[in-house]
Amino acid sequence: MISKARLRYGFLILVTIAIGLISRKLSFIPLCVGDALWALMIFWMMIFCFPTAKLVRLMLVSLLICFAVEASQLYQAEWINAIRRTLPGRLILGQGFLWSDLWAYAIGVSAGGFVQEKVINKTAE
Repeated sequence: MISKARLRYGFLILVTIAIGLISRKLSFIPLCVGDALWALMIFWMMIFCFPTAKLVRLMLVSLLICFAVEASQLYQAEWINAIRRTLPGRLILGQGFLWSDLWAYAIGVSAGGFVQEKVINKTAE
């Protein structure tokens, strides 16, 4: 049976994905918002997978995953570019390296850490 905590994080993952996809459809929302939401989704996924891990470790691993995916965009072999041309590939792997995305990821993971510490942990007490 799935725990209440995992259900909560599963819900947060789905809501974050939905908001992120909507943000890409609305031209008045800066692209960096979607990047921050993508990082937030990675953070929720990490907590979903490792609910007892320390918050700082979850944040660090989430950020490293985001940075690694962004750095992978510097690799431009045809086989991975073919994957990036698909919708799932574009959503998961991105399309092109941008230094500004690293800041967006840091903001997204930090926002997740803040919500986890100040909201979720407080309501669980």
